[in-house]
Amino acid sequence: MSNYQDLLAQKAALEKQAAELEKALQEARRAERAGVIAQIKSLLAEHGLTVADLGLKAGKVAGAPSSNAGRKVAPKYRNNATGETWTGRGLQPKWIQAAIASGKKLEDFTI
Repeated sequence: MSNYQDLLAQKAALEKQAAELEKALQEARRAERAGVIAQIKSLLAEHGLTVADLGLKAGKVAGAPSSNAGRKVAPKYRNNATGETWTGRGLQPKWIQAAIASGKKLEDFTI
């Protein structure tokens, strides 16, 4: 059975190897992307196309999050008794659920 120092040395060696592999992966990805970009540019030039002809905006990747991703949303509902608010997105908070269960309408809390 290995002792603690042997295991630490083995861990360090594996971490170094993992870092080297990560570098190699990044370099391979860069090279592959450069080849794909060159191929796309060649095809665009060959057929006289532009990025606009593809229906894409320059610098915008299909499937990438929009520039609005992660922005705060203004609340739409407020509990006047406590001041709690809710944007209307996601699960209803418990104070809304309780109010609806007691017979109130969601519209009663609209800001």
